[in-house]
Amino acid sequence: QVQLEESGGGLVQAGGSLRLSCAASGLVFSNYAMGWFRQAPGKEREFVGAINRIASSTYYADSVKGRFTISRDNAKNTAYLQMNNLKPEDTAVYYCAADYFGTSRSLRSGYTAEYEHWGQGTQVTVSS
Repeated sequence: QVQLEESGGGLVQAGGSLRLSCAASGLVFSNYAMGWFRQAPGKEREFVGAINRIASSTYYADSVKGRFTISRDNAKNTAYLQMNNLKPEDTAVYYCAADYFGTSRSLRSGYTAEYEHWGQGTQVTVSS
């Protein structure tokens, strides 16, 4: 079955960096656009960013633009989220998700319903 496994979360001080990975199995990775979402306690899950199937386009929420970078390695079936200049408000559980043949319209929308498969999440905590 399809599995998405996030790793790389942890505790970091404000201004620091983390790199999250999302390892995919059970699917043809290159057929899926990949998205990153996050959910803080008491809040709804929110879109962080996405990358299309061939890594030619990326999309970001305004709150992370210029600080976060999404990439992918289709040979390794892995997507990445590089997070720099982290802020306490970035504290959340981070999830990766896969969108089958995701279009630019769906990726730009950031709608969770566009994504068929989800990982279990990894905790990111940013201390002030």
